[in-house]
Amino acid sequence: MTQNRIAFVAGATRGAGRQIAVQLGALGATVYCTGRTTRTQASEYGRPETIEETAELVTAAGGTGIAIQADHLDPAQVRAVVDRIDAEHGRLDVLVNDIWGAEGMFAWDKKLWEDDLERGQRLLRLAVDTHIITSHAALPLLVRNPGGLVVEMTDGTAEYNHRRYRVSFFYDLAKASVNRMAFALSEELRSVGGTAVSVTPGFLRSELMLEHFGVTEATWRDGIAKDAHFAMSESPVYVGRGVAALAHDPDKARHNGASLSSADLAKQYGITDADGSAPDFWAYEQGGFTRPEDYR
Repeated sequence: MTQNRIAFVAGATRGAGRQIAVQLGALGATVYCTGRTTRTQASEYGRPETIEETAELVTAAGGTGIAIQADHLDPAQVRAVVDRIDAEHGRLDVLVNDIWGAEGMFAWDKKLWEDDLERGQRLLRLAVDTHIITSHAALPLLVRNPGGLVVEMTDGTAEYNHRRYRVSFFYDLAKASVNRMAFALSEELRSVGGTAVSVTPGFLRSELMLEHFGVTEATWRDGIAKDAHFAMSESPVYVGRGVAALAHDPDKARHNGASLSSADLAKQYGITDADGSAPDFWAYEQGGFTRPEDYR
């Protein structure tokens, strides 16, 4: 049961991280929600969403949400979060590494030698180093008891990304690295009773994506007129419910080392998106972008 479980969602300010935290809360978990943006201080991202809002949503869903500002590139700040969890509960059951913060730092039309090196390296630090720093700090507490779960959030499954170039050199490397990170952790956690997986949403209707399409979650279908593939999009609730169901699974170790999509989790655990649909964007993409209704 995730009821009374202690979870640490790193990168819970918005998007998938926010809803993973909320859906864990809906199952009764205490969720520590970290990020850089608070009601009094914004990150370089420049978005309005805050970790305090996420924590309040967790509590409203039935859990206990705790907001802590942390820059996950700073090991001392991350260790302070883990020390607090240890002091208050003495254990950690679920770690979700959803740190990203690099939207707008990748170029769609530049090769490596044409791209901005400093910006690309910053992307890698935000997308990869943050995950390493967080796991390094949190895993000693998570492995104190068997049954712990680490979820590495990425874009694209390992199998999908292995065969395709993703956007740009730096983006491709970042997302493939996170998948491989989950695999490596699965080998290291196996002997101590832990589980590590990577998880990817599909075409995610994040706050940023809704804004890009000029729609809200209530009116998202209006965005299909701009991009027919938006018909296969999913709300963050979908992957949030999937990760919460995985954390709830007493036999989750069978997934150790797996690279899973939100649709994989939905099929495994019989869950749907907030509107009752069950989209499978990756199958749709590989099917040639035909007949969205066949993949919902």
